[in-house]
Amino acid sequence: MFAERTIIIKTHRNVRRANNDDKGARMEFNIEMAIPMLQATPNVVSAMLAGLDDAWVQTNYGPETFCPFDVIGHLIHGEREDWVPRAKIILEFGEDRVFDQFDRYAMFKDSKGKTIHELLATFSRLRAENVDALRALELTPADLLKTGTHPVFGAVTLKSLLATWVAHDQNHIHQIAKCLAYQYREAVGPWDEYLTFVSR
Repeated sequence: MFAERTIIIKTHRNVRRANNDDKGARMEFNIEMAIPMLQATPNVVSAMLAGLDDAWVQTNYGPETFCPFDVIGHLIHGEREDWVPRAKIILEFGEDRVFDQFDRYAMFKDSKGKTIHELLATFSRLRAENVDALRALELTPADLLKTGTHPVFGAVTLKSLLATWVAHDQNHIHQIAKCLAYQYREAVGPWDEYLTFVSR
């Protein structure tokens, strides 16, 4: 039985490695393709978290990690202080004005006393407003190549900023999923061999 399980696990890992081959060229940023991704995120995180007990949403996956409650607070702060505000700085000032520093941990203060339901509703509202604001900018291909000044990276393009907005969402959706799965890291027993999310 043990030998059989070992063979199955090794086979599974070999298949997973084989399936990691590059499947094609990377996507170029396209604002019309990016907007549906940005619009989808509030629904995705609401489907994952709405109605869950605090044991799920308030528990992280180790020291210096965010719990799902923290992640939504972080996304809210980004809607208020990062993506659209920085896009407008690029369009108005170019590289002459350095972006304000972004506080990655502002949610620890801003989310105090709130419920996950309140955070999800706030995030959904702010994202809808920001997608409308993005559309209202009527960005041209030339606009997307305009540059601003990041306090750490230096010169960055508007295109890179907006692509990062989309990828940042996916990064934190992954983080939420990992955090939820991690809570059952012991309960899953031997199936942990197949579940990359349950290991830190």
